[in-house]
Amino acid sequence: MKKSINFNYSDFDFVKNIALTFPDTVESISHEETPSVKIRGKLLCRLHDNGEFIPIRIGFESRDYFLETYPEVFHLPDHFKNYPYICMWKDCHDRKLVTEVLEIAWRSLATKKQVKDFDAGKIN
Repeated sequence: MKKSINFNYSDFDFVKNIALTFPDTVESISHEETPSVKIRGKLLCRLHDNGEFIPIRIGFESRDYFLETYPEVFHLPDHFKNYPYICMWKDCHDRKLVTEVLEIAWRSLATKKQVKDFDAGKIN
């Protein structure tokens, strides 16, 4: 039986547009043809194929902080518990919060040189 896929590409636009402001990020297509953003071929974030939330790659320690601090924005489905992802409801449009989480995610996937250059203001 084929999995039911139900999403709207535009639900990812807010997060995608912020993610693409970080150096060397690229728009891509991921699981089940969902829109995503990657850096160095690694998934930074994507629209989940159920269309309800956006998994963002973030470390376990940061994930716990955001889950506890913003329970109305972030959640953790069982499938993601063993992976360094946090899931954000698609209707979150808090630019400052989304930027903060995406920067943590970007830093975890960027090279040391990219992070150093970013911090020095050489790239943005």
